[in-house]
Amino acid sequence: MEPQKGYLRRIAFFVFEMWFATVFALLILFALASIGMSLDMLEKSYFTEIGAASPGDSIISQDSAETQFADLAQLLPKVATDDRTVIITSVNEAFARPNSLLGLFRESFQVGEGIGHLLNNVLVVAVDAKAFSYCKAVHPHCYLLEVKTMDLSSANNYMTEAYVELVWTKLSLQQRVLELGYNFLFTDVDIVWFRNPFRHISAFADMTTSSDVFSSDSDSLDNWPNTGFFYVKATNRTVEMLRRWRAARARFPPNHEQAIFNEIKHELARDLGVRVRFLDTARFGGFCRIFHIDMGAACTMHANCCFGLANKLHDLRDVLGQWKNYTGMTPQEKKSQKFTWKDPAKCGTPDKRDT
Repeated sequence: MEPQKGYLRRIAFFVFEMWFATVFALLILFALASIGMSLDMLEKSYFTEIGAASPGDSIISQDSAETQFADLAQLLPKVATDDRTVIITSVNEAFARPNSLLGLFRESFQVGEGIGHLLNNVLVVAVDAKAFSYCKAVHPHCYLLEVKTMDLSSANNYMTEAYVELVWTKLSLQQRVLELGYNFLFTDVDIVWFRNPFRHISAFADMTTSSDVFSSDSDSLDNWPNTGFFYVKATNRTVEMLRRWRAARARFPPNHEQAIFNEIKHELARDLGVRVRFLDTARFGGFCRIFHIDMGAACTMHANCCFGLANKLHDLRDVLGQWKNYTGMTPQEKKSQKFTWKDPAKCGTPDKRDT
């Protein structure tokens, strides 16, 4: 009997070992699965926190946005660079007609230093039907954004009701571009280009913007932004940034989008962790601060601080003329002295600011 009892004990012990091993294995598998779910949740939480779209995630657009910006999703892939960046400018009839700002804008790419190919990445947004027709006659990528609340076809002066409506309409479209997963570089059409600005845009910033006043520290929020020229990287965080920016319009009526961004920039940095980088006015200049800007470093020139379409056209044509004279010089001639821009002949003084 003793041998039989020992045999039964061994069988019982073996069965207990198998049961224990099975339970232990199941516990390990459960723990691993829980860790995997936690890591996945942590990853999604992390990407949401930093504002980047998580792997496999997509930004869900609203039906109203799809209706308002119909066909934009089909057009953007035709315009975007390989890294999904679109250069955007906007025009109305007055700015798009022949011998007006759109022509000067396009000419600057053609006479700039190796930037002619970037015209293929420019989306011209027309805010009325005649502007759209003018655009299609000269440019491959035009988009009609009809504003039915008011007529925006004339050369709207700074801070008129039509001007304010126009700048906020542009911001709505820019938000939609981000929602579709595209970075954008917005440039006013009264800005002429000389060199490739992407070389000066930070890969680590959510937004890179030109400045009205530059403090010499590119990361300081004490700089005054000029949103006539700014780049935004497409992430969940920047979509939320533009949503809050647009919502802030109700808090600061009847202001334009640039002034309101200046009001809320510290909020956006604090609440969302938005990283804003400012461009040096020595490279990205304007008529507000044209003095001492070296042609050898200039990337763009903005006809701000200027009232009147005719005045803008006159002085921007003069800027392009100065640029052509400069680029026609030999390297030795360029090295012989510093070439700076002449003061605008027609445009106003800095206290009469027109962005």
